[in-house]
Amino acid sequence: MKLNCINSIVRVFAVTILFLSCSSDLDFDQVHDLKLEPVYVANLAYFDIPANELIADGGTQIAYDSSNFDVFKKQFLRDYLTKAAFDVEIENNIERGFVINMLLLNSKNEILTTSSYAVPAYKGTPNSIKYPTEVFENQRLELLKQTEKIGFVVLMSSGVPLDENSLGNIKLRSSATTYFEIEVE
Repeated sequence: MKLNCINSIVRVFAVTILFLSCSSDLDFDQVHDLKLEPVYVANLAYFDIPANELIADGGTQIAYDSSNFDVFKKQFLRDYLTKAAFDVEIENNIERGFVINMLLLNSKNEILTTSSYAVPAYKGTPNSIKYPTEVFENQRLELLKQTEKIGFVVLMSSGVPLDENSLGNIKLRSSATTYFEIEVE
């Protein structure tokens, strides 16, 4: 009986302490000052072309391809994107040099901007080049937001002609890092 009485007193004392604990007023207006700055990384473009598909008939332009790039049709990207950075890596194991031009095109197929990447010929050692990051901010970012297609032009440098028995390939890998700023007021 004495034990039950002591347990009851301890419980009442514990509950009383819980109600007397320290607290401060909560400021729910802080939600209006919310600022998010997410960063996303995504694949931009990739190709892997075998040497025997790069046979030029007297000219230097041997390949062209474009694909739709409609990410900027989304209002969210147009409103909150503050910066974009493109990273490009090209691996060449063909005994011939190339220049690869990446074209950003608008809805009328007009070229908004061109990035050129010189690719040296393969000389028997690994030939993978990571090019400097290309950053789009301010006016250049506004130009990027008009992009609806990405095109690639592969130009062959002078050297030994390629034929259907030529070995090797040229690979392009690229990614885009996008920076957003979302502010709630």
